[in-house]
Amino acid sequence: MSSERIGANEFPDIIGDKPENPFLANFRPYIPAGTRLRELTVLPIIIGTLLGMVFGASSLYLVLKVGLTVSASIPVAVISITIFRLLSKFGMRDATILENNIVQTAGSAGESIAFGVGVTMPAIMILGLDLEVTRVMLVAMLGGLLGILMMIPLRRALIVAQHGQLKYPEGTACAEVLKAGASDESRAAAHQGGTVASESEQMGAKTIFAGLGVGFLYQVLMAGFKGWKDTPEKVFGAPFKAGSISAEISPALLGVGYIIGPRIASIMC
Repeated sequence: MSSERIGANEFPDIIGDKPENPFLANFRPYIPAGTRLRELTVLPIIIGTLLGMVFGASSLYLVLKVGLTVSASIPVAVISITIFRLLSKFGMRDATILENNIVQTAGSAGESIAFGVGVTMPAIMILGLDLEVTRVMLVAMLGGLLGILMMIPLRRALIVAQHGQLKYPEGTACAEVLKAGASDESRAAAHQGGTVASESEQMGAKTIFAGLGVGFLYQVLMAGFKGWKDTPEKVFGAPFKAGSISAEISPALLGVGYIIGPRIASIMC
């Protein structure tokens, strides 16, 4: 076996060079393991649960409507940082990066479980089986617990052993969002100087809440005031009788199309 080693600059979270055996690597977490920092507290659990319900409901609606959804990790992380930053202006303490991570995990888990329910339960209905609310809740709870249990061996196989090979772009981006909005307390615990990167965090929060406002106004004008059709349709005449072309222009699908980009969106049309 070759004794080639990979330079440390490629993996900033590994101390020294990366050995061939990933289990021998000395990782440097953002918050050192021995640091005492608030993490699993009451307020993050409450906020994470509420955000999980909101994003879970929107995810379930979207997956039942069009069969796809988008991840909520980054939006929940930005909203969590913004909420705690606003609460700190009214005398409450700001959240640590670990508390914001709890909110992000709870919020994105609610969205993921709702997606799993949305793509499996309709199949059970199609098969002619009864679909009671208690049964759906039981399936969702057991599915969530099974996912948590499966992450124990999968973490070692897919994260530790494949470190640097599997990039996990969304998880990396979410971590960067959390670090960019980390409080002074969290940065001190991480032994990183400097002030909180509030400008980028505020821009992300403004973008998310502006998107919520535009989507709400769009939906009210379209569905409430009947300003235009949800699905505009053009029916052809001769020589293409009975032919038509239509487009779904709901704000949810327009937002999904913007996120996934024109190339993937054109393939899915």
